[in-house]
Amino acid sequence: MPLRVNGPRKPVTRFSISAMCGLLPVLLGVVILYWQAERTLEQSTTQTAEEAVRQFDLMLDNTALAAQALVPLAGQPCDSATQLALREQVTRRPFVRATTLSWQKNIYCSSLFGGDYTSPVNPDDYVDGRLWLMDGNPVTPDTALLVYRLVEGDKAAFASVDGYHLTNALRLISRYAQLILQVGPHWLDADGQVRRTPPPTFAVAHQHLASTRYAYSVDAGMPDGEVWRYMQARYPALFSLLVFFGGLAALLAHWLQKRASSPTHELQRALGANEFIPYYQPVVRGDTRAWAGCEVLMRWKHPKEGLVRPDLFIPLAEDCGLIVPMTRALLRRTAAELAPHASRFTPGFHIGVNITARHCQDLQLVDDCREFLAAFAPGQVTLVLELTERELIEPTEITRRLFEALHALGVMIAIDDFGTGHSSLGYLRNFNVDYLKIDQSFVAMIGVDALSGHILDSIIELSGKLDLGIVAEGVETAQQCQYLASRGVDFLQGYLFGRPLPCEEFVNSLAKD
Repeated sequence: MPLRVNGPRKPVTRFSISAMCGLLPVLLGVVILYWQAERTLEQSTTQTAEEAVRQFDLMLDNTALAAQALVPLAGQPCDSATQLALREQVTRRPFVRATTLSWQKNIYCSSLFGGDYTSPVNPDDYVDGRLWLMDGNPVTPDTALLVYRLVEGDKAAFASVDGYHLTNALRLISRYAQLILQVGPHWLDADGQVRRTPPPTFAVAHQHLASTRYAYSVDAGMPDGEVWRYMQARYPALFSLLVFFGGLAALLAHWLQKRASSPTHELQRALGANEFIPYYQPVVRGDTRAWAGCEVLMRWKHPKEGLVRPDLFIPLAEDCGLIVPMTRALLRRTAAELAPHASRFTPGFHIGVNITARHCQDLQLVDDCREFLAAFAPGQVTLVLELTERELIEPTEITRRLFEALHALGVMIAIDDFGTGHSSLGYLRNFNVDYLKIDQSFVAMIGVDALSGHILDSIIELSGKLDLGIVAEGVETAQQCQYLASRGVDFLQGYLFGRPLPCEEFVNSLAKD
């Protein structure tokens, strides 16, 4: 990182002091990061378990409603009208896969079969007489089913949830935590197999949570060593900063008689010198591959070190509170560079800009966006703010007013790197968003890893159900492009279509498209 000071060499006695001063913040930082990672994972598994219970309660609410509607029909002949009522509940109720009636502990009518069908019922199979996690039925053997049973005297109605919905929820609710659904002695994890063996105990951040409404529980946790793996995956920039701060501390100790700039001062100096510049990466439509917009990426054009990668200064800018004025300056420079060429854009040309939790703490962002849009003719561009998740965005009254004002202004909201951040599903619940951006780690595993492919397909399916636009990042191969386009992904972004470019090269490339 370009925050170094050079000077003449000092006496050898200062080297040992400098080494200790440099090593201490690194070691202390690693300890703090480890502690923070443990806390974050514990909070994550707690939220994961709570979200899992909420999702499974929702599924069982639908099955309970179906059973309540059908139990008065139990004991009546299994004629066409009764079978129609059974199938109607399957059609009307989300998550309900099949419905069944029984009389005097004998199943005699099912939505899965035409005509009479007889099978005895063993009440002992059901926890509290109501819930049974079974490993299949005659129609779908070796496929998990969660069966809800409602009994009124000799009458009983059954409604079941397909294992696809159960395992889908277990996979999607959290990227890091592993989830288990347990009903009585049976339990189910993300591989979709129902087991009767003792459930595993997670080594890291184990959380056990029982539903207060239905007879089941969930366990969330992570395997041994996950804290270090999490730190390696989530804190590479912070590790770079630790090394940098250690080096800076050593330099400060070694050159006490010389003035040295702190990292914050260097960023402030660069901001005042307009050294933060926009680079533009094209975003194309999934169906036609025509340019639909671009993402604006911040770069640091240092006078001595040259172009500095954003992962070396963005985390520091967020930590010291400079990311907001840096983004404001980036918006102004972007408007100044692109406005003269806006006539080349298709109407509604998307311009994406990253924002963080600090941007959501006051309403100044609305004025910044209004100033940006004023540089263009009405309808010429669409500004898209992409929520990054390095810091968790808390839903508050200010954030509610902020997002309402942004939408009223015509600004769209996207969740960046969906599925990899603090609380992606929580953001969908708490904020009115317009787009999901699929993290490039999922795109990179297309055709390589089956599990990542299932998660990717589930995210695409989720966006369709929620009527959200979807953007895939990191598209580098024709195979990835074809895979995503065939699944109806709206927009694609990656090196296959263009690398981040300065304004002049970007505009020239746009003219050639």
